[in-house]
Amino acid sequence: MQEISEGSLLTLTWVAIVGFAVFMYVLMDGFDLGIGILYPFAPTEEDRDTMMNTVAPVWDFNETWLVLGGAGLFAAFPIAYAVVLPAMYIPLMVMLIALIFRGVAFEFRFKAQAGRHWWNRSFFLGSLLATFAQGVVLGSFIQGIPVENRQFVGGMLHWFSPFALFCGAMLVVGYALLGATWLIWRTIGPLQDWCYRMARGLMLVVLAGVAAVSLWTPFLLPEIAARWFSMPNMILLSPVPIVTAILAFALWRAIDNGREVAPFVLSMALFGLSYLGLAISLWPHLIPPDVTVWEAASPPETQVFLLVGMTFLIPSILGYTIYSYWVFRGKVTGSFGYH
Repeated sequence: MQEISEGSLLTLTWVAIVGFAVFMYVLMDGFDLGIGILYPFAPTEEDRDTMMNTVAPVWDFNETWLVLGGAGLFAAFPIAYAVVLPAMYIPLMVMLIALIFRGVAFEFRFKAQAGRHWWNRSFFLGSLLATFAQGVVLGSFIQGIPVENRQFVGGMLHWFSPFALFCGAMLVVGYALLGATWLIWRTIGPLQDWCYRMARGLMLVVLAGVAAVSLWTPFLLPEIAARWFSMPNMILLSPVPIVTAILAFALWRAIDNGREVAPFVLSMALFGLSYLGLAISLWPHLIPPDVTVWEAASPPETQVFLLVGMTFLIPSILGYTIYSYWVFRGKVTGSFGYH
């Protein structure tokens, strides 16, 4: 067996760090954005107040994971950063502008009186556009980015494809499911009942979307088809779809039985398995189909220098995240505003 070099271990460590940061962002900000997507459909204005108040203490800190993932990608894999950015300028700019606009709407909605409905719409549109743009970036990334001499050689609209747009639409539904199950946990009464109903329908659409993407993806790149449908990989990787089916059934039962915490946990687990399936499909390519993590990595000296800072930064972010959610873990029943 070939010996793993010190540089390879460093690169794998950074793959884990960046992957973990992106995954934490998807989970932490996913339900947050999902609440914004569900926002205009809530039964009453008081319910909308309650929905926002469930995330008021933690929403802004959730996006720290996005900053961490982006900074880690820039530092540890500069080639990937240099290729992905020009390939997806438009959806990434839409995402960032929408996140900023959404944050402004979040702050000003509680202070506005006559013009509150405009901030309501801004909060919804910011959440919707940011989520859709993230899904488009994901879909464009999966389908592959043309690279020559470590440079992007595609056009400005490379990201504009049926698969990428479909991923954008499905991520909107997925985040809405996370938002609905979060609200099941954090609310009571008619609003919680409404969230149960929304979660049932959203779960069915999410499962259909996951199945469609899983069947569509192997046709995009031959390497992905070989990874999943060749022997003995079909047997070795079969636990992923099997466990996904079990989790889907458990989620349906949890919603049907009126469980409060389990639907949110199981929804996050479904996202986790989807993330695992994506990693299995693309590994070891950081920029499919040609650039591997080893080719995109920065020099070992750079990785070591930045890793020292990460050993302090990641535990701090994790600690604050756990503390915030533990302190504000109770039910939200009133309109207390956000200050």
